[in-house]
Amino acid sequence: MGTASSVASGVDPDCPPEHAKMGHCTPKVAPSLPQGGSGTATGTDFAPGNAPAPAPPSDWYADRFFPSETMRRSRDEMMKEAGGTTFRYVSFDLAEYVVHKGKDSYRFDGEAWFGGDINRFVFKYEGEGEFRGALDDLELTGVYSRAISPYWNLQAGVRYDVTPDPSRTYAVVAIEGLAPNWFEVTASAFLSDKGELRGRFEGFYDQRITQRLILQPRIEANFSAQAIPELGVGDGLSNLELGVRFRYEIRKEFAPYAGFEWTRQFGESARFVRANGGEVSDPHFVMGVRVWF
Repeated sequence: MGTASSVASGVDPDCPPEHAKMGHCTPKVAPSLPQGGSGTATGTDFAPGNAPAPAPPSDWYADRFFPSETMRRSRDEMMKEAGGTTFRYVSFDLAEYVVHKGKDSYRFDGEAWFGGDINRFVFKYEGEGEFRGALDDLELTGVYSRAISPYWNLQAGVRYDVTPDPSRTYAVVAIEGLAPNWFEVTASAFLSDKGELRGRFEGFYDQRITQRLILQPRIEANFSAQAIPELGVGDGLSNLELGVRFRYEIRKEFAPYAGFEWTRQFGESARFVRANGGEVSDPHFVMGVRVWF
């Protein structure tokens, strides 16, 4: 409406009178138009013809008064601050002391990532072992993560198991995100350099009791498409972890917790554990801290 009115009244929309008075621009000369009974050319009062339409006002008006390169850099910075910023994040979701029957151990699980809302590189680390003993398990994973929807990320990369021996290298494809009702879930598939196919499903839910006290149920299930005797892994569902942890957020970045967890081996995996003198079913208490920065 404003542009049509300006054209009809002979005012150049790219150079309004107040800018012309300051010498910032020179208005274009409006063509003479036939006048209707009202004294102003409107609608079908314009003369017919094939003349090209006038150029619309430019998108970047400030480019008229400042160098285009300077304004481009300014707009790039504005767009970066409005959603294209690069972030860094490091966390230990689990860093805990595990109280078993007859022996105590430790466990850690976390990730670090670098990137933005859409694309980022993620480094994951998890392991466990006995106090005053060797590290029993250590997994290191690096993936490229791409947001495929507001709530889901598709990931691909490499996983390397430092221990147990013999070590393995896997190609990784995973999807992680926020399922309906605020369940955080991750489903991963691993193909080893020996041709072994394995899978893992992880999920947890943060139920706030108060603004600081949080109850977190947690599940992890591991699968294998075939038996891997040298790793003590059977085919099918190899093991299941079910746990619940209460944490208290002293700050968002620092939250001690305590809880209970139960792990169970299944099928051939259970047979391998028994053969090595281990416990197929292992209920235990945990206490630790969740930190991020």
